[in-house]
Amino acid sequence: MSILEMKVPSPGESITEVEIATWLVKDGDYVQKDQPIAEVDSDKATLELPAEESGIITLKAEEGDVVQVGQVVCLIDMDAAKPEGAAPAAEAPKQEEAPKAAEPAKAEAPKPAPAAPQSYATGTPSPAAKKILDEKGIDAAQVSGSGRDGRISKSDAELAAVPAMGGSSLTATGARSTTTTKLSVLRRKIAQRLVSVKNETAMLTTFNEVDMSEIFRLRKQYKEEFAQKHGVGLGFMSFFTKAVTRALQMYPDVNASIDGDFKINYDFCDISIAVSGPKGLMVPVLRNAENMSFSSVEANIKDLAIKVREGKITVDEMTGGTFTITNGGTFGSMLSTPIINPPQSAILGMHNIIQRPVAVDGQVVIRPMMYVAMSYDHRIIDGKESVGFLVAVKEGIDNPVEILLGGDERKGLGL
Repeated sequence: MSILEMKVPSPGESITEVEIATWLVKDGDYVQKDQPIAEVDSDKATLELPAEESGIITLKAEEGDVVQVGQVVCLIDMDAAKPEGAAPAAEAPKQEEAPKAAEPAKAEAPKPAPAAPQSYATGTPSPAAKKILDEKGIDAAQVSGSGRDGRISKSDAELAAVPAMGGSSLTATGARSTTTTKLSVLRRKIAQRLVSVKNETAMLTTFNEVDMSEIFRLRKQYKEEFAQKHGVGLGFMSFFTKAVTRALQMYPDVNASIDGDFKINYDFCDISIAVSGPKGLMVPVLRNAENMSFSSVEANIKDLAIKVREGKITVDEMTGGTFTITNGGTFGSMLSTPIINPPQSAILGMHNIIQRPVAVDGQVVIRPMMYVAMSYDHRIIDGKESVGFLVAVKEGIDNPVEILLGGDERKGLGL
């Protein structure tokens, strides 16, 4: 019998363990070579695990298990023939399940009911549990006990939910169920990184507003021609990406990171673009975005966004980045303080676009306005640089034809 031991491959440098997020097959299934059999979460991405050979699979890890890189997670019997119609492997467990289901009933039938003292009656709290419930203002009748005969233990009382403000557990009539799920490796790693940013950086945020009128005009005037020639839409992100790369070249300390007692400046602009996916927020990177055309920026963003949403983004495509752009406006955010994506030192937050009255040449006019926010690490970026950088971004958005397109909008857009 030829049995293949499938081991967890390394998703990338510095990753030593992954979590089995979802098995896409069942124990005993026949799998084809290269067929996706599982989704695994690392601290950087969710990746598919393909079958290395064809055969009957035996799972050696459960969903939610954290396994080391190189650990065996399943076996594949390569000598097994592909079943026709209903898989025989799927029928075998059914024959075994019937006696197993009957065994507990046989064992429980002669079991005598335990003679328990009255103090152990269902719903009776221990002295310690009663003290905690009284302090929380929770009626013991509303708590399920996990102790012997349903007795409420101290841990049960500590986990009991406090009644909603303005009411008590005696008057609550609506559904009060809770659901507890384990955070994925990716989500736990994101949480650790975000907390470390707050604790280890001197993060400040500066704000400004931009007038989207000209970008609206350009998109309306050239969107069809742009799409026909380049095969992608003309979106907001290409304008903001080009405005950011210009500003980064004007203020190089914003395009830097800190490493202990040293500052690292980069002569390239690798822009991380925050994209929302099924597993959370991902930040794929546009390499050398300063050299990209508008159509190239749009095409690369579209390609990376699709990979994120389909769970096909690789670790390499999200590694690095010297500056991040995030767009909370797609979810309706008016204003926020984006958090830095370490080891970067700054991030630009875009927000929703609102028609607002503004003063232009002494007249009140209605313009499509957006608030922008830049969070930065004050350890290496001073206020002068942060404010100057955001003003440079504003200049590019307010006047894209002169600042970003070189004065010729058709040529600048590659038309």
